[in-house]
Amino acid sequence: MIMLTTMAIPATSMAESGSDDPSSPSSSSVQGRAGAGSEADAPASLLPLFAWLTPSFPVGAYAYSHTLEWAVEAGDIRDEESLGTFLGDLLALGFGRSDAILAAHAHWAAAVGDETALAEVNALAVALAPSAELRLETCQQGRSFLDAVRAAWPSPGLDAAAAALVGEVAYPVAVGLAAGVHGLPLAPTLEAFLLATVQNLVSAAVRLAPIGQTAGTRVVARLAPGVRALALEIPTLTLDDLGSATFRADLGSFRHETQYTRLFRS
Repeated sequence: MIMLTTMAIPATSMAESGSDDPSSPSSSSVQGRAGAGSEADAPASLLPLFAWLTPSFPVGAYAYSHTLEWAVEAGDIRDEESLGTFLGDLLALGFGRSDAILAAHAHWAAAVGDETALAEVNALAVALAPSAELRLETCQQGRSFLDAVRAAWPSPGLDAAAAALVGEVAYPVAVGLAAGVHGLPLAPTLEAFLLATVQNLVSAAVRLAPIGQTAGTRVVARLAPGVRALALEIPTLTLDDLGSATFRADLGSFRHETQYTRLFRS
């Protein structure tokens, strides 16, 4: 039996001293972990997020469609409108929301140096993958992301956090811990992570041919307000709020395994 402990993100760890913004990490806890050479009150640069969450970052996201390939074959995704609806549900009711919660808790655990809590969040994230293909997707990307960040943005705190994660590493946990260790504020981290998730899925949909690039860009723009709203909500949620209601997409991940022709690994 696996015992799960609910971990609420402490308000004092989510806001800078003297600030009402719940998305900003504690300057005292983050500065010690990040090893930054800037002024104590200087905000961390967001440039790493732009690098980490672009298609060129070596996480292999191009190889996965997160059930979109099956949804296209089944006729669930036929055009721009149906793609936007499908992705909107994945974002608000499915893995997008859950992954953002996991990333937020990993961010907090890494920022304060709680390796035990970080390992627990990662174990939960891996266990929540609904199918073998989706587990492979999150774990392959998570390990690749963590290895790439450690190689290009080294930090003693990052090495300590990574040492707590033995074996598989879920992608949202890897993103959250890297951002937390490097002192990146939570709110933009969540926005960038969720938007990158939407963009990766739209890119897969374009390659599967139900829509063109311009239509795909409109879908991203259509979902951007939802990304923003979800990113603002996530810091108020605990691990008890994890869950999804995208059953058809989850079943599609099983059916994808037996598709006759496949371009993607999930």
